Amino acid sequence: MSKKVSRRGFLARTTSAVSTTVLLKSKLTAAPPDRPNILWITSEDNGPHLGAYGDTFANTENLDRLAEKGTIYLNAWSNAPVCAPARTAIITGMHPPSTGAEHMRSMVTLPEGFQLFPQFLRSAGYYCTNNSKEDYNVEKPGTVWDESSNQAHWRKRDPSQPFFSVFNLTITHESQIRTRPHEFVHDPDQVPIPAYHPDTPEVRQDWAQYYDRMAEMDRQAGEILRQLEEDGLAEDTIVFYYGDHGPGMPRSKRWPYNSGLQVPLIVYLPERFRHLAPPDYSTGGRSQRLVSFVDLAPTVLRLAGLEPPSYMQGSPFLGPETGPEPAYIYGYRGRMDERYDLVRSVRNHRYVYIRNYMPHKIYGQYLDYMFQTPTTRVWNELFQEGKLHPPQTFFWEEKPVEELYDLEADPDEVSNLADSPAYQSQLHELREALQNFCREIRDVGFLPEDEIHSRSRDRTPYETGHDPALPLARIIDTAELASDRRQPATGELLEALADADSAVRYWGLMGLLIRGEETAASLEGQVEPLLEDPSPSVRVLAGTMLAAYGSDANKRRARRSLLELSDQAQNGLFVALLALNGISDISESLDSEDIARLRQLPKENPQVHSRMSTYVTRLIDRILSQVA
Repeated sequence: MSKKVSRRGFLARTTSAVSTTVLLKSKLTAAPPDRPNILWITSEDNGPHLGAYGDTFANTENLDRLAEKGTIYLNAWSNAPVCAPARTAIITGMHPPSTGAEHMRSMVTLPEGFQLFPQFLRSAGYYCTNNSKEDYNVEKPGTVWDESSNQAHWRKRDPSQPFFSVFNLTITHESQIRTRPHEFVHDPDQVPIPAYHPDTPEVRQDWAQYYDRMAEMDRQAGEILRQLEEDGLAEDTIVFYYGDHGPGMPRSKRWPYNSGLQVPLIVYLPERFRHLAPPDYSTGGRSQRLVSFVDLAPTVLRLAGLEPPSYMQGSPFLGPETGPEPAYIYGYRGRMDERYDLVRSVRNHRYVYIRNYMPHKIYGQYLDYMFQTPTTRVWNELFQEGKLHPPQTFFWEEKPVEELYDLEADPDEVSNLADSPAYQSQLHELREALQNFCREIRDVGFLPEDEIHSRSRDRTPYETGHDPALPLARIIDTAELASDRRQPATGELLEALADADSAVRYWGLMGLLIRGEETAASLEGQVEPLLEDPSPSVRVLAGTMLAAYGSDANKRRARRSLLELSDQAQNGLFVALLALNGISDISESLDSEDIARLRQLPKENPQVHSRMSTYVTRLIDRILSQVA
């Protein structure tokens, strides 16, 4: 299990972080001259579809040769199933839900003294380059790289310096598997497709093009390895190859199933650094160790002879001292671009457990970017036409509260065992592990997104989450109760509507929404006052519920409230996104006056970070297309 996060005061934690930095700087003069170079080759949006992992359809000879020299990790997870939070886990060595950085995309700051791991390497004398994607959800606390650009290369260093160099290969990205026209190398008629996708020409074409891009990526990786050999550095350099999350296909990318989180991870330790290998490493080896992205930062620091700072939540899996193998690894899904959701997952060696905290939302919510993939569009069209059967229908239906899959018997994760009497021990074990994890890391993803930021105006979201004054256990307990629609709307859930903490009230309302019309309509009188709640997010959920299930007068009033809250210039991006999601859910009831107000909403806000500047526009355009 992840290392328990310290709950000391903020001053103590900050002092500890600063002291660690000073200590690392002081080690530079004493560091041995034969420290390893470290090379990372990463690729975007791909699972372990390599020959080295037993995929006979793949054509990845360069990476397969690397695997023959090193070790592949069979159980590696990216923690998040989409680029920005996954890369944030890597660069910080921390779980993004503990820093407020889980959403796709967002931007948060870290506490004073916390650094990104290349900064520790640079302080110790390493030349650090990134070529070239960053996509972090955290503000960089100072200079992170000696160079981060598409020209960055270890060749620019002083020859006496050890280097840490990252090359990010983008040819496998989601956008590259849908470009047309395309000349195929892999035969679409022969390509394997997962059980949850329909067998159509469009789906086969996307999957075949994915394999073609994998082969192109392998050639690019081979060129980087060739340059290393050419420079005479192959035996001085530890090499990592990994993908940044699962394939860029719907229900893989963006979803914390094993299909969205499992990545290939290959590590090669040259002979002169074989003393840094743990027992599970061997030439041509296949490690069963559970590894995830939060482990990468502490691992690299250990390989460089440095001690990871105490705030990092991962466990080193290489180096002179490796941490114990975790019993579990964890995944998470928050807002994806313009759409809200909250999902957490955990796996051990055999089973994966998924907890859906917003089960009333379908898996396949309309995301503008995801719907640009032909597979997504044809899959949705077939569902709308009633031409699909389970498990291909699941993606377009509401989610169960809990999911449990046997990865040995059901690698596509389509046979949910959560209600099976024979698997209750596994269900309870993984459910408890996930609950403990969320509390242990102080998961601020259970706050409405606007409150992650509004509660952190004079500090960071990490500090907000670790403030004992935040009733996080009560918030998570309410979310657990609210999202379990198998349970009736108990007195405890109704009491949440009057709780002193706005996040508890938010989850109380979410619980009524999840239970649907009969429950929500019967409690209209208790919900109506919350249209005036001090918390904008609470007002949004009250408006969403009343607009869907209230009396005619309250429906009209609620729609007006949601439209007012959808003004990002007045209420900020995250309130506006939440309100527009609510409007999207009840778009069929909008009248002409509502539509006119919707058209007048500002689509731009100069105060919104450029990473998120198009999300409001996407939602407004989508709603208008629904009512056209």
